[in-house]
Amino acid sequence: MSVIEMPLRLPIWQRLFFAIPVFGWLARDAVNAKAEDLYYTAAAIFSMWGCSIMLFGLPGLYIPALMMVPLMFLILILISRG
Repeated sequence: MSVIEMPLRLPIWQRLFFAIPVFGWLARDAVNAKAEDLYYTAAAIFSMWGCSIMLFGLPGLYIPALMMVPLMFLILILISRG
């Protein structure tokens, strides 16, 4: 007989986030990633951004960039705190 390790059950917020059809799938792949999976995730994100640019024009370019500003502020604050 061998011992089987049971996977830990994820918290409810992670299960709900991973259940979102497109973004949750990408996030789950990013969390449980191998090296090549990160490249596929990055390519998918840039492809979605490119599709939004083709569909909506300049607002499709600007709005996702503006939505990333608070994230970049948070990253800069975390970097400055050490």
